[in-house]
Amino acid sequence: MKTPAAFISQKPPSPLFLKFTSNCNPRLLCANRSQTIQCGQIKSFENQPQKWSIDFKSGSEPIHLIQNSTSTAATSASESASRTMKKVCLFYCPETHSLAERVAAQSDAIELRSINWRKFKDGFPNLFIPNAHGIRGQHVAFLASFSSPGKIFEQLSVIYALPKLFVSSFTLVLPFFPTGTSERMEDEGDVATAFTLARILSNIPTSRGGPTSLVTFDIHALQERFYFGDTILPCFESAIPLLLNRLQQLPDSDNISIAFPDDGAWKRFHKQLQHFPMIVCNKVRDGNQRIVRIKEGDPRGRHIVIVDDLVQSGGTLIECQKVLAAHGAAKISAYVTHGIFPNASWERFKQDTGGKPESGLTYFWISDSCPVTVKEVMSKPPFEVLSLAGSIASALQI
Repeated sequence: MKTPAAFISQKPPSPLFLKFTSNCNPRLLCANRSQTIQCGQIKSFENQPQKWSIDFKSGSEPIHLIQNSTSTAATSASESASRTMKKVCLFYCPETHSLAERVAAQSDAIELRSINWRKFKDGFPNLFIPNAHGIRGQHVAFLASFSSPGKIFEQLSVIYALPKLFVSSFTLVLPFFPTGTSERMEDEGDVATAFTLARILSNIPTSRGGPTSLVTFDIHALQERFYFGDTILPCFESAIPLLLNRLQQLPDSDNISIAFPDDGAWKRFHKQLQHFPMIVCNKVRDGNQRIVRIKEGDPRGRHIVIVDDLVQSGGTLIECQKVLAAHGAAKISAYVTHGIFPNASWERFKQDTGGKPESGLTYFWISDSCPVTVKEVMSKPPFEVLSLAGSIASALQI
C-alpha cells in the first residue's frame, strides 16, 4: 500500500552565464540545444560549467557549446530538493519500531536512532541514549506509544532527556493521545486525565531551537487543544486523507455514503467528508440500554462506511451496523483512526462474505497509531491497516 510522500519545494535550474571580452558579439540559441556563440574569447563559465563542453573551431568559425546531459533540469531540481529537506534523527520506543522503519523509508532525510531500553532488578527503567554527543545541533524527534500507564513513565524519561542534549529542535510524535476520552467532568470528583497528560507534555524542556513540537492524530475532542500550555506547540493532524485515498480505490466508490455513530463524530469529521452523502445516528437511553437510531440520511442500497475517531469494545459500532443493515444498506464497512480494542475486542468483528451486512463488515480500516493492535489484526479480514508513515514523515518537515 502506498503512503503519501512529502511535498518537496523545487527551484528552477540556474541559467547559463558566460563572460566575454569587449570584442565579443554573443549570439545564443535555444537553451536546451547546442548553443552557438560568435566571439573572440571566453573568460569563464558560471553556475553550471560541469554540464557543458566546448567545441572550438579556428578562424571565423563559431564556438559550439554542447550540453553534456539532457537531465539538467531534473538534476538541479533534485539537488535543490535535497538542500531544502530537513535532516531528522528519529528515535523510537520498542512498540513503534516497525512504524519508525516505515517512516524512515519515506525519506532519506530521516535517520533512525535507537535507545537501550533496559530495566533494573526492581523493574524501574534503566535507559541509555547511545552517541548522545552525535545528535548535538541536529533536529531530533521521538515516536512514542502510550499504550499503557507503565509505558508512559519510561518514555517520558527519554522525552524529557532528549531536548537537553543541545539538539537544534525536538518533535514528539504521539499518534494516539490515550487519555482523550477523559476530557470532561460529569460529577464533582471526576478527574479529567486528558488535562493531566496535556500538562505533563507541556512541561517538556525546551531545546536550543525553542519549545517542543507535538504531532498527534485525530485527538478525541477538539477542545483538548486548549489543554496544552504555551511551552509546547501542538500540531493536530488527521488520518482521514488516508481513508479518502482508500475509498477512491474501491470498485463501488461512486456508491459510498458516510455514517457517523453520533453527533460528536459528525462534528469531528463531516467537513473532511462533505463530498459524500451522510447519515447521522444517535444514541438514546432505554432503561439501562443505549439504542442507536438513524437521525438523518438514507442507507438503502448504499455501501455505508461508519467513521469515528476510535473504538474500544466496539459496542456502539455494532449497534450502528445493525440499524443501518435493517434500513437497507447493501454493504457496511467501518473506519477508526485509533483501534484500541482492549481485551481482544476486535474479535467481535467478522467479515461479510455473502451479502449479509447485519452480521459482518466488508472492510474495517484502522491506522497504525496503536502498534499492539496492528500486530493482532494484521492479515485478518475484514481489517486493513492504513499506515501513518507518510503523514508522519511529512509532519517532521514542518
